Parts: sequence; C-alpha cells; structure tokens
Amino acid sequence: MSSPASSPAIYAARIDKVRAAMAERGVDVVAVSVGRDLPYLTGYEAMPLERLTLLVLPRDGEATLLVPALEAPRVVEQPGAFTVRPWVEGVDPIALAAELVGPAATVAVGDQMWARFLVELLPWLPAAKFTRAVGVVGPLRVTKDATEVAALRAAAAAADRVAAQLHAGEIALAGRTEAEVSAEISARLLAEGHDKVNFAIVASGPNAASPHHHASSKVIADGEIVLCDFGGTMNGYCSDITRCVHLGEPPAEIAEAYAVLHAAQAAGVAAGVVGTPAEEVDRAARALIADAGYGEYFIHRTGHGIGMEEHEDPYIIEGNTQPLAAGHAYSVEPGIYIAGRWGMRLEDIVVAAEAGPDRLNHADHDLVVLG
Repeated sequence: MSSPASSPAIYAARIDKVRAAMAERGVDVVAVSVGRDLPYLTGYEAMPLERLTLLVLPRDGEATLLVPALEAPRVVEQPGAFTVRPWVEGVDPIALAAELVGPAATVAVGDQMWARFLVELLPWLPAAKFTRAVGVVGPLRVTKDATEVAALRAAAAAADRVAAQLHAGEIALAGRTEAEVSAEISARLLAEGHDKVNFAIVASGPNAASPHHHASSKVIADGEIVLCDFGGTMNGYCSDITRCVHLGEPPAEIAEAYAVLHAAQAAGVAAGVVGTPAEEVDRAARALIADAGYGEYFIHRTGHGIGMEEHEDPYIIEGNTQPLAAGHAYSVEPGIYIAGRWGMRLEDIVVAAEAGPDRLNHADHDLVVLG
C-alpha cells in the first residue's frame, strides 16, 4: 500500500516545504517513524515493528531513512528526496538515530513514534528540546494537492459503488447478523479496489443509536433501520461513507427524523465555502437538527478531515475557527440517535474548492426502503 505520488520530485518538493516550515518554527530536525507523515514524505509505510524505522530530516543537510535491513527491500528509493540507511541486527539503532540527529537544538517528533524509542533516544540528546512534528508537517498535509484529491475521489467512488449495491438490495440484510453483513461489505470494498478495510459498521434497530457500534451477532430484522458506515484505504488514501436503509416502510417518526437529517447534511455540505471557519459547517448542520427538536440527540462533531488517515485535520466542530482552504478534505456526517430505539447518520466526503464545496460521494442520500 502506497501513496499515489510516485515521482521523486513530488517527495523532494514535500521535503522542501517541510524545511521551509522548520525554518519558520525554529525546528532543526524532524524525526518521524510509523504513522502517515512517513509515507507522505517518502512513499514508504513502515510496519509497526519493535524494530526502529525513522526518517531523520534536518533543516540543513540530507534526509536519511533509517530502516531495519530486513525491511529495506520494501523501500522505493526516491533520489534527491532522501537516502536509505539500513541497520542490521545487533546494531543499536538508537545510537544511529542520535548520530543522524546530531547536535540539534530542537527536534520535532512524529506523534506515532513509539514511546519506547523516544525514551531511549532522550539520554543521547540531553541538550535537545523536543516538540511535535504535527506543527510542522500537519499544515502541509491538511491541504491536498490535485493528485491527492484524485486519489480521494477514486476511493469515494469505490465506496459509492458498494453503497449502491446496498441500496439495490444486493447485500442481504434481514435474517443475517450484523457481523455477517459487515464482512460482506468489507469484501465488496476490497473487490471495488480498496487495499484494506478500515472499518465496516453495521448497526440495526436500537444498535444504530450507538455511533461507533461494533457489528455484533444480533440478527437484523424486518421493520428496522440499518446504519452502515464503512471505509478503507485505496492507493494510500481513505474513503468513508454512511448510508441508512429501512427494512419495510419506516414509521412516521423515523421518516420525519430522516428528512431533518437529510436537510441538515445538505446544509453542512453547502456551508463548506473556502474561507468559512470549520465551525460554521458544524453550526449549519446542527442548527436544522436543533430547530427540529433533535439537538440533544446529535452527540458528536459534524465531521473530521480525511486523507492518508481516516481522521485528521481539519475537524468540523464548534470552536475550530480555522478557515477552510482549497484542498481541505473532510466529512460531513450529522446524526440523530435515540438511545434504546434507533439511530441514523448520513455522511459524505467533501473537498473545499474555489468553485464551491466538491462532494465526493454521490450514492443515493434518501432513506432507501428495502423488502
């Protein structure tokens, strides 16, 4: 699994941008290990091993990818961006990392670097000040370029195809367990081109009132709403979509609530104009739900950023005053959850664009009735 970026020039350009950000923030070295910063800057995704993998990127000097020798064959070298330095068993990789970092005054470390490696590195660099690399790399990753948007669009289209199969009744629901349906949705995501499945929530009836319900052995029954929230990774970038169906004609209570949800989600999508604070998207969706009397049942933020990670900046939540910029990609997913009875959510991925909000998901937004 890799990023759609393949040219060494792309990674070299990203590294140059990181160096410029380092200069602005007074950072001498960026050190990133497992996590998405590494493939963003190198194209290589490290396995989460007990063996250290570390990209050491100095503000001045050559970037070096320190990698276990047995993993080195998996690295696609990117000339002009970084060099690869394999280390063999019996060698202390922490000592090598300290050597590469050198006498840096400020070191920015990736959030996903294992604590054991950071703790072991600290005594080697007693004079260094440590900070988080997200302050350097994060603002670059949050704005997707055309290649990244294309990758997100392709992943969204693949997820849409699975949602269309759900709506068409091609995925049997009644009489099957949530877990069985989740497994089938997962298989269909892979068949549609995803490299891996990140999650496949299937929640029926009262279970749909739990936003992050884990698909269970509960048998799905006629007369229930079924919430399906699924996504995966395709060519390094993520999909995430939520659609609901109802087995049989929905009662008036559910139909009316879903009409509110549908309008709220559309309002949230429309609010995502470049320059608008992220919190205004949340407010736009939340206002319609609150006005309809369901405010207390919308119990989470309206959305999250998406890219190489399912959840990343920008977060669509009250208090986030960051203005949306062209290339920001995020979910719009309001929900209404009545504990012990039913729940519903409607989610699309949206990219902020100069021409207006660019909705990547186009599968039917109605509460499709099956059976």
